[in-house]
Amino acid sequence: MKRGRTITLFLLDGTVTGAIKYTLTNWTGVIYKIPRTALSSCKSREHLQQSGVYFLFGKNDETNDNVVYVGQAGLRKNGNGLLGRISEHARNPEKDYWTEAVLVTTTNNSFGPTEISYLESQFTKLAMDAKRYIVKNGNDPNLGNITEEKESELEEFIEYAKIIMGILGHKVFIPLDEITEDTPAGNAVKIHLKERGADATGYLTSEGIIVCSGSKIRATPVPSCGEWIKNLRDKYKAYIGSDFILSKDIPFSSPSAAAGFCVFGEANGKTAWKDESGKTLKDRAAEA
Repeated sequence: MKRGRTITLFLLDGTVTGAIKYTLTNWTGVIYKIPRTALSSCKSREHLQQSGVYFLFGKNDETNDNVVYVGQAGLRKNGNGLLGRISEHARNPEKDYWTEAVLVTTTNNSFGPTEISYLESQFTKLAMDAKRYIVKNGNDPNLGNITEEKESELEEFIEYAKIIMGILGHKVFIPLDEITEDTPAGNAVKIHLKERGADATGYLTSEGIIVCSGSKIRATPVPSCGEWIKNLRDKYKAYIGSDFILSKDIPFSSPSAAAGFCVFGEANGKTAWKDESGKTLKDRAAEA
């Protein structure tokens, strides 16, 4: 049976748009979410002078896809650990894509080089495997050599960190195929769309619609096709085969966006998508 958890957040400057500190009951970890514009206001935070792992979150300018960079920071003679490393990134013109940093460390300053190398490697692998974000790391970090006892301890630490990361709104570690199984909001609903040359299968989830790989989508735009739909097609062209069969699951925030992508034109997703009993999403909503 899954148990509830208590998570404490502290607004460092009293606003929800500023830096926020997160802690979880019975966990030695501490996580800070800091907007790029608020770095200077966190210079006095003792935790941020320690070693740890960090994430830089942003958007790809061309595709608007989510982007993440995973890194580590060790202790420095000048006392500038995590925050010092993030500040270096802020001055680097090659890393101007990020708008928010998430820093992971401990309340008891217990991370050494071995621990942060392991965490960096595992967090990077999890992000790559989930395939939700563009991971900017050039190479897979080295796991390092750790004992099985330490590995078990760090894996438990990772599970707690994943919980808080999800609360922050970054689903960087949650694979799309997990959402089509049991989700916190209940079971995802399998749905279908078959019209205007499209024959697609998807899942209705708490996040929107996931159009599944293997779905057939319309080859040519309808006369009323909007520019935004053409942009969607262009964004995901790498996942569209020459036979217009999708090679990868694609998430959409709304049923109409998912339907429009499939039929290559404007569509009412609430009536275009139907569950396995033939009910439209509109009918399902009316019965809820």
